[in-house]
Amino acid sequence: MSTAISVLGGVGLFLLGMTVMTEGLKVLAGSALRTVLSKAAATPLHGSFWGAIVTLLVQSSSATTMTTIGLVSAGLLTFQQGLGLVFGANIGTTGTGWLVALIGVRVSLTAAALPMIFAGALTKLLARGRISGAGAALAGFGLVLFGLTTLQQGMGGLAERLHPADLPAVLTGPDGRWWWSGLFGALVLVVTGLVMTALMQSSTAAVAVTLSGYFAGAIGLDQACALIIGQNIGTATSSALAAIGASTTAKRLAIAYVLFKLIAAVIALGLFPVVIPLLVRASDSIDGVTLLAGYHTAYNVVGVVVLLPLVDRFTRLVERILPERGSPLTRCLDPSALATPIVAVEAVRRTIARVLVTVCTWVEAALAGRAAPVLLGKDAVSMQDAAEALRQAQIFLSEVTGPPDTEDEQQRMTSTLHALDHASRLTDVANSGINFASVADGPEDIRAGELCAEAMRSAAAITRGVAVPPHPSGSQPVTPVPHGADAMTGPRAIPTDEAIAELERCATQLGDVLRTHRSATLGAVASATLSTDAALVRVETVRNLQAMAHHAWRSAAHLVGRG
Repeated sequence: MSTAISVLGGVGLFLLGMTVMTEGLKVLAGSALRTVLSKAAATPLHGSFWGAIVTLLVQSSSATTMTTIGLVSAGLLTFQQGLGLVFGANIGTTGTGWLVALIGVRVSLTAAALPMIFAGALTKLLARGRISGAGAALAGFGLVLFGLTTLQQGMGGLAERLHPADLPAVLTGPDGRWWWSGLFGALVLVVTGLVMTALMQSSTAAVAVTLSGYFAGAIGLDQACALIIGQNIGTATSSALAAIGASTTAKRLAIAYVLFKLIAAVIALGLFPVVIPLLVRASDSIDGVTLLAGYHTAYNVVGVVVLLPLVDRFTRLVERILPERGSPLTRCLDPSALATPIVAVEAVRRTIARVLVTVCTWVEAALAGRAAPVLLGKDAVSMQDAAEALRQAQIFLSEVTGPPDTEDEQQRMTSTLHALDHASRLTDVANSGINFASVADGPEDIRAGELCAEAMRSAAAITRGVAVPPHPSGSQPVTPVPHGADAMTGPRAIPTDEAIAELERCATQLGDVLRTHRSATLGAVASATLSTDAALVRVETVRNLQAMAHHAWRSAAHLVGRG
């Protein structure tokens, strides 16, 4: 009974310590975690490297994965770039195994752990902000060390009752060769490791138990390797459960995570007959616990090395398994982004940009006499969809957790609110039933229509770069858009300052046209050359054109930081 209590207590302290330490490190990192990940994932290879580094520092693959989901959902990263970060997180999370192998199972750290817990807890209670986060990280690390010591004591008692011969055999034969009965034993242990991680909801804790069990002599080296394979697969269960009811982006990354784990497991099992005998022979000269930690890391590295060159095909496979659903205008509004204010703000900015592209494209087409739903990818969106998207963006922004961290981020939120307000006004005017046919009734009406169409083209060109996530290579394709093509793939080669100046010029000139047009049109009623109803319709139409150009200008300017 005392052995079971020590093992369970050690696992519990380890899990509690990992949770406290991770939360403290996340507070300590602040918005830097989001900044590093968003800038580091220029390519899947860079993303894998920095995903591993960040996960190693914050000691949580879940933190990296959830932040990545928010960044992809907000459109700051492509799905392919997000996969690179998730792949790297799988490597970074193996760092704790090295901590267990090199320190945790070898010496009793109670004398060092208890002062850490006291100092860290006191700092967390008395300080605030990042200093408080540092205190939590220190206290959590102390709990991890104390838990490892307790687990080590429990495993020592377990080794007196459990022998490797009591577990399924992996290597069989007189010289420890692999045979079919060994395959069955390995699969049984893989399933056992999977269940361990699923119950603990932490592969790190499960691997710590395995390393401690091997160090105590309760399990063999080959059996420990099989358990580690299962424990790596088990990590995906928490992601799969978290994706239930979540957004399409979260579900896609969860599917990618599960597929990555399964592919890596198949590779590891395929190499089992070769690798395990080598490890057994190497254990004569190298400590077995260190070999297990290395196997844990190498197992994940091999999976990344195999999948990275195939990331394009892997991405298409995941997207084919789970196609995007819902309005293309609101796909950035992922609930996972709400936990990080600046990520949520970026999600809203991209939603506004997509709405602006939709509305401006529709208005330009209406002025040319070919108004129709705008195509975004394979989906057709209408003006009603645009209005609904802005309403959802407003609700989404009101649910953001806490204020932004820095003054720059607060300024960005303010500019986002300005852009949202002007985009809403633009959409309201466009939806108000403008009589676009009256634009061709006179020279000044025609001039107003040309200026408004020019303004819509400039606004769409500006916001199209905000609406579309960055290309993995860092460049955006520039292609002309034929009639009926995807509005998001239009030309984006116009310099931002030049396009903003053009947009402002159109809005200003439309204001001048409105004043002269109003006087001339109402004067035509007095001379009996125009009916009152027709004159008022024409004046109202030009007024609406001027209002749309103004709101498009102001919204686009705020989106690109020129407000």
